[in-house]
Amino acid sequence: MNIKKMFLSLAAMLAFTATANAGEYQNSTPAVQGYDVVSYHTGKRPIKGNGNFVATHKGATYIFANKANQEKFSANPEKYVPAYGGYCAFGVSVGKKFIGDPEVFRLVDGKVYLNLDAGIQDMWLKDVPGKINQADKNWKKIKNKSPASL
Repeated sequence: MNIKKMFLSLAAMLAFTATANAGEYQNSTPAVQGYDVVSYHTGKRPIKGNGNFVATHKGATYIFANKANQEKFSANPEKYVPAYGGYCAFGVSVGKKFIGDPEVFRLVDGKVYLNLDAGIQDMWLKDVPGKINQADKNWKKIKNKSPASL
């Protein structure tokens, strides 16, 4: 086989592999920036997962600090997944998608709400029930939109 044919064969194979695996690598960044979402419910502060314990839910990859947390999540993922896909709760309340800081959060009625930063969280804390109500309404409209389109 000459070099040109070998190169074309290799290129075709790589293109096929990239296309076949596109969904596999699409969400390779861990959800909640690698924080163990179960740890929000079990400790005073969230902790980072270590990558040895992994689960996926609705296309997102979650990592855990230990097997027990991974198992808790797998048994009931909706209990542990942060509101609004981990986007800032205040941002969603005003119709935007800002990345939530995993260390700036509140647990409200068993649900984790992240905020962009402490200053934004201060505004959110002024009316948590009202902001959650507005964010719930907005989330239905913006859930499937890209942050840049908002």
